[in-house]
Amino acid sequence: MIHQRTQSGPIRVLVADDTLVHTQLLGEALRREPQLDVITASSSQDVMLAFNRHSIDVAVISVNLDDQSLHGCVLLRQLRSVDPRIRTVMLLDSSKQEIILQAFRAGARGLFSRHESIETLAKCIRSVYEGQIWANSQQMSYAVEALAALPEVRVLDGNGLSLLSKRELEVVRCLAEGLTNREIAERLALSQHTVKNYLFRVFEKTGVSNRLELLFMTLSSNENRQRSGKMV
Repeated sequence: MIHQRTQSGPIRVLVADDTLVHTQLLGEALRREPQLDVITASSSQDVMLAFNRHSIDVAVISVNLDDQSLHGCVLLRQLRSVDPRIRTVMLLDSSKQEIILQAFRAGARGLFSRHESIETLAKCIRSVYEGQIWANSQQMSYAVEALAALPEVRVLDGNGLSLLSKRELEVVRCLAEGLTNREIAERLALSQHTVKNYLFRVFEKTGVSNRLELLFMTLSSNENRQRSGKMV
């Protein structure tokens, strides 16, 4: 069983890179960052053990684990079958579209390329911990293109959108446009805190766990309505 942290404190990060040496080096580098409490794992088996023994906030996992291509995605699916709320940053060796899509489909909330700095990775971890999606515009466009190409594949049950209030739908529409919380707040004349509260309620009603899943649901719902001849 995966434990959930309830107290405030450092962000507990589990690091599992593609080799033991890389894992140790990355772990040591991240330990220099404030607010991060780092645990390392050298294999997928060690990752599973760590999740069972510790209260992990964010996992940083290589897409290629145990000397197997894309095995990090396989591991993430296994972890999500135990707890769908797991927050994971996937370490990428390539910017190929299929690899990025595999990471998204597995449930990664952050995509991080190795050529970026440790300071940027720390920012990525903190953002994912706070419930945000960390991906660049190209990676997000791959996700949207994949969804548009396969509109019949419903990642989530879009019926939850019918439960939303008028204001909540306005927030969702702004999110679908790619606006940040600050930009949504400015457009709707709300505080950022109120926007966050709306998003939390939307997540509860729709059954999603992050902004990317909500985007997928919204785009799928719109596509299905267009196919049926209804106005969006």
